Amino acid sequence: MVMWVFGYGSLIWKPGFNYDDRLFGFIKGYRRVFYQGSTDHRGTPEFPGRTVTLEPAEGENCWGMAYKITKEEDQEVALTYLEVREKQYDQKAYVDLFTEPAASAPAVSGVLVYIGSPDKKLNENYLGPASVEEIASQIARAEGPSGPNKDYLFQLENALGLLGCEDKHVIDIAKEVRRILSEDEVTIS
Repeated sequence: MVMWVFGYGSLIWKPGFNYDDRLFGFIKGYRRVFYQGSTDHRGTPEFPGRTVTLEPAEGENCWGMAYKITKEEDQEVALTYLEVREKQYDQKAYVDLFTEPAASAPAVSGVLVYIGSPDKKLNENYLGPASVEEIASQIARAEGPSGPNKDYLFQLENALGLLGCEDKHVIDIAKEVRRILSEDEVTIS
């Protein structure tokens, strides 16, 4: 049986597992938001970074990359890897993937996606909504074992841009982080 995994954050540019094919597409009824805290990759428990999660959003689509994994051994390795990598995301869902905005039928059904829910009892790292300025300030300064949080943001912005996808939330935060960083450079000099 074939397994599909949908990535809407760092999985777009760095899946980290073997796959047979990939498909650029979107899932309906969700939007990508920088509401998930990262204390293990892009921040620390003392100063969490922010990574993307999904939130339900009627009439919206979240674009990303779906990975097809055919071999059973590759599926087991991928799931083991993802359970560690995505451990701060408390929900798994199986969604339909579309590749054409006008399509009524999905290109692939039953695609696995990891989601950090807003339920603080189940997801202690959920940070929730904040202003663009607050989110950007946190991202500009957070750093964890996987590197600076701003690198995650800029890599996501770049990966989406290369795919021809404009995500206003990502673009607005990236613009504000650049503003903060340029002000910091002026202050330092």
